[in-house]
Amino acid sequence: MDQEIAFGNALQKLRREARENGGRTTTSRVREVFEEFSLDEKQLQEVLIYLRESHIGVDEEAPEAEEYLSEEEKSYLADYLKTVADLPVLTDREKERLYRKAVEGDADAQKRVAESFLKNIADIARLYVQQGVLLEDLIGEGNVALYHTVSLLGALEEASEVEETLAHAVMDAMEEYIADNLKEDARGQRAVNRVNEVADRAKELADDLRRSVTAEELMEETGWKRDKIVEAWRLSGGNIESLVSPIAGSADGKTETEKEPEQPGSSE
Repeated sequence: MDQEIAFGNALQKLRREARENGGRTTTSRVREVFEEFSLDEKQLQEVLIYLRESHIGVDEEAPEAEEYLSEEEKSYLADYLKTVADLPVLTDREKERLYRKAVEGDADAQKRVAESFLKNIADIARLYVQQGVLLEDLIGEGNVALYHTVSLLGALEEASEVEETLAHAVMDAMEEYIADNLKEDARGQRAVNRVNEVADRAKELADDLRRSVTAEELMEETGWKRDKIVEAWRLSGGNIESLVSPIAGSADGKTETEKEPEQPGSSE
């Protein structure tokens, strides 16, 4: 398991490094990063295929991001670039002076640094297309990270660190957003799998009995606990057709078996 984690970390390091290099890497660099894993030629080719499928150029330029954008994303990108194009373009000397003031804590300088970096947000976002999130969301996350990070530039020692610091912060934010989205998708898929599993077994049993089945009958047939069936029912919105509602007849959300028994003499 430790080897698998180390391999995953090496792959993540290589992806990040490639994106910092404009979405490019080389076969020799891949060999170097994975040297400790003693990859054979087949395993090396699998890594190279994975990188190319992640839109990283190996021994070549990275593919143009626009090839993978939807028409809606292209339209958003064009509007965003048109907006930032109206911002002043700074010379290298102006940037140097502005960065120095920003590191000294000048709030106005920090604001102007952020504005000057906005176009870079789009360039960085292009490196993460087709990762399961919209370009618009990536740019939004990048902008939030940018404006947060410029307020912290006073912690830097040198003005020369500004651009690299901002770029890293933006990339971190985009990668974290992608990772969170993947986790959310995984949770959603697990929920779908749970519903499908319960629905399929309920239908099999219902077909045998020629009627809808109860949670108790399904529990007896499968050995499942009631919680699993109730959870699947709720996740489906009560749409498991072959299953009698396991929470039917309850105004307070409890199942019939969960209700407190009536006390003697409590009914008329």
